[in-house]
Amino acid sequence: MTVEVGGMIAAGVATLVVGVALVRARFAAAMGVERILVLGPLCYAIALAVFAAEHFTDSRGMAPMVPHWLPAHLFWVWFVGFAWLAAAISFILARCVRWSAPLVALMMLLIVVTLDVPNIPAGVHQRFFWILFVREMSFAGGAMVLGGSVWPRASLASAALMRTGRAIVGAVMIFYAVEHFLHPHHVVGVPLEKLAPAWVPVPVVIAWIVGIALLLGGIGLFFRPTVRIAAAGAGCVLLLVTIVYYGPMLVSEFHTNPVEGLNYVGDTLLYAGTVLLAGLGTSPAPSDRSARPSLVENTHASA
Repeated sequence: MTVEVGGMIAAGVATLVVGVALVRARFAAAMGVERILVLGPLCYAIALAVFAAEHFTDSRGMAPMVPHWLPAHLFWVWFVGFAWLAAAISFILARCVRWSAPLVALMMLLIVVTLDVPNIPAGVHQRFFWILFVREMSFAGGAMVLGGSVWPRASLASAALMRTGRAIVGAVMIFYAVEHFLHPHHVVGVPLEKLAPAWVPVPVVIAWIVGIALLLGGIGLFFRPTVRIAAAGAGCVLLLVTIVYYGPMLVSEFHTNPVEGLNYVGDTLLYAGTVLLAGLGTSPAPSDRSARPSLVENTHASA
């Protein structure tokens, strides 16, 4: 096992263990779909920690990805790694989230502007370019909703962050759903170029099920009464995909390409967290208002 693989696994496992221990109180305090939405910051934090470890352990391999016009490429790789690590710690501790979440969104958007936008002329006719382009925008959208959910509800910043972020996440979910329907033989969740492994049973059926979940969830995010159930339902499907689809894929390819397998797990877990975060910041149903404090209320008190 290489240092890179060991570091990514250790970071993910450590964040999972600490995060589960810390989220138990918020999980117990939540009611109904809130118990699912509680997992959003945890999923997002685990993925960020895994990618932070990758930045630290393969910094020289990632340095060529930094735009050529930026000096000190190695510094920027480490900078992003520390940013992801700091955000992961903030999310699982539920501290300073009102600042860390918008900064994560800003970082994701800067990645789009500096890495993706300059390549639009070359990639405009390539569907996988656009899949990756909107993926980072979706990650930014989820962080926007999280940030907005812990700002004072009456503030303009809170409303702007949540509405903008939720619209981005919902639109990307619908786009990805269409990709699942048109190209069902590729991997699911984030519909990247890799084909579904031969051992996956009925891959077309799985792709269609995930596509339907994304489509219904994406549409539901645009209507306030259905935001929470849409995010919880689609997020659960993506979390299940991470565990039962990409987990075995990682195990089966661990001796040939473990870094790719870990990236697929982390990527899908980050997307699951993004979709769950999109459900934050809306009021519970009347029957739930007598419940104990929700994730958002606890996070707001801590931030």
